[in-house]
Amino acid sequence: QVQLVESGGGEVQPGGSLKLSCAASGVTFRDYSIGWFRQAPGKGRERVSCIKNNEGTTLYADSAEGRFTISRDSAKNTVYLQMNSLKPEDTAVYYCSAGFKAMRCDDYVMNYWGKGTLVTVSS
Repeated sequence: QVQLVESGGGEVQPGGSLKLSCAASGVTFRDYSIGWFRQAPGKGRERVSCIKNNEGTTLYADSAEGRFTISRDSAKNTVYLQMNSLKPEDTAVYYCSAGFKAMRCDDYVMNYWGKGTLVTVSS
């Protein structure tokens, strides 16, 4: 059974940092790419970052480039999203997802989703 469990969300002031974790079970990073997505109130879901299966190539949305870093720890089967220089527009529910050999973590190819963790950036 596949489970993806996000943690690390919370409230932070603009300019602050948070590190999200996605604990994965039932999938291997050899076969599954892991993506971080977010959905702000009243908006559609946006892919934030992706770490590809096996070799671990990373990609970022323009909105995340230079501020967010995705990484993984195979020993812990956990993927992280380090978020720095947070802005109010980063406020959203953040989800991790797993896609079997997903090239770019496009949401329509992802197989499994976590329940999300809320990030609020506010002064």
